[in-house]
Amino acid sequence: MSSLPPQGGAVSPAGPVSVCPRHPDRESYVRCQRCERPVCPECQRTAAVGVQCVDCVRAQAKAAPVARTIFGGRPGAGAAVTQALIGLCVTVFVLQLVGGRSVTDQFDFIPTLATAEPWRFLTSAFLHLTSFPLHILFNMYALWIVGPYLEGLLGRLRFVALYLLSAVGGSVGYFLLAPATWRSAAWGTAVLGASGAVFGLFAALLVVNRRLGRDTAGILGVIVINGALGFIIHGIAWQAHLGGLLTGAAIAVVFAHTPKQRRNELQAVGLGTVAAVLVLLVMVKVALVPAGLLA
Repeated sequence: MSSLPPQGGAVSPAGPVSVCPRHPDRESYVRCQRCERPVCPECQRTAAVGVQCVDCVRAQAKAAPVARTIFGGRPGAGAAVTQALIGLCVTVFVLQLVGGRSVTDQFDFIPTLATAEPWRFLTSAFLHLTSFPLHILFNMYALWIVGPYLEGLLGRLRFVALYLLSAVGGSVGYFLLAPATWRSAAWGTAVLGASGAVFGLFAALLVVNRRLGRDTAGILGVIVINGALGFIIHGIAWQAHLGGLLTGAAIAVVFAHTPKQRRNELQAVGLGTVAAVLVLLVMVKVALVPAGLLA
């Protein structure tokens, strides 16, 4: 015999109604496999067995080890830095077109102004010849081809350091190798372009691929051909290419051969050492420049 509820009433549940902690207004009849809390359909995430709540899924993601390359990068992290560098160069190029010579004259690299306006060692790498659009097209194409690969292997911060120091290294190379004499046309000639930084990326690609045991014939051929063009085509600053190449190679050696233990600290010391050497080389050259040839 079964009992009937009072007229107009309903059967009372055997226990309290379970509700989702994130949505207290929703009844939940499923529990998370990890924390066993009630979880509503909106907060459910399919697991290998049953479901989990979004909080447990997030906690697992934070606790999961992050895959790293042997250089410290994160594979598949994207190419945000490469895209930002290209965007910056294109933006500056537009400003050069709009502003005429004023923008270029303030930020290109001229040996005579090296000590008076040292920012030119870096800023010149973001300028390009407005009279020759292929200048920026070639450099940005090379950056787009090589940059994402290196950015994924090295990580964003290492890639930024490689690019910027190689850019400075290109200017330092020109400063060191340009004859400091009154008759030297190179000493008073302005240089600009991302080629020094790009050559630094080429050198880094060669070093890291050798470290990984991958084929290096292709990039070696690119370096040789582009390096030779600097001696064949008039107006190409081969000194900047060489400076960027050597700087990029030195940085890549630091990245490629520091042990995993204390990797970040040792790589930071290595980068600082490369930067210090560049500064020291500039100081030595300044000491050898005849009076009156520096502003």
